Amino acid sequence: MSRVFAYCRVSTSEQTADNQLNEINAAGFDLQPRRAIVETVSGSVAAMERDGFRRLVDKLESGDVLIVTKLDRLGRNAMDVRATVEGLAADGVRVHCLALGGVDLTSSAGKMTMQVIAAVAEFERDLLIERTQAGLQRAKADGQALGRPAKLSQEDQRTVLERLAQGSSVSEVARVFGTSRQTIMRVRQASVKP
Repeated sequence: MSRVFAYCRVSTSEQTADNQLNEINAAGFDLQPRRAIVETVSGSVAAMERDGFRRLVDKLESGDVLIVTKLDRLGRNAMDVRATVEGLAADGVRVHCLALGGVDLTSSAGKMTMQVIAAVAEFERDLLIERTQAGLQRAKADGQALGRPAKLSQEDQRTVLERLAQGSSVSEVARVFGTSRQTIMRVRQASVKP
């Protein structure tokens, strides 16, 4: 007979996992209290980097069932959730998500659900990249300077080039201007670009 485990995560110590545990019990799963892992950790931490989740995985055996109320309890993003579910499935552990109708994410229907979620996450990531690129192009077209501000003013850069032309070493010039050798070398490199 398969054992049932639950993983409940909250983000702050002010929160409680009681609602998650009640939801799992209301769904009809026979959950023994010692098999409910409750952890307080940010959702931004990957599942396998969480102490409580790693301890849970060490207890799981082939044929066991892991219940979560929502996918975000399992991972920080769709890719993390997918990797976690695939890792558990490889060990013979079924993963059920109540928010998705209790579907077993390791079943054929669950795998399809995970692929759709991963595709949506990839689509959202691509949209974010497109919006970022469009914003950068618009800012550039408006004449805004992109990137970090220059360490040295235009006048300082001219002085750097003069000192280098007079035979000062890169290290000497860097010390005079209180900056790194790399900054001085970038100034020199920028002056020789066509």
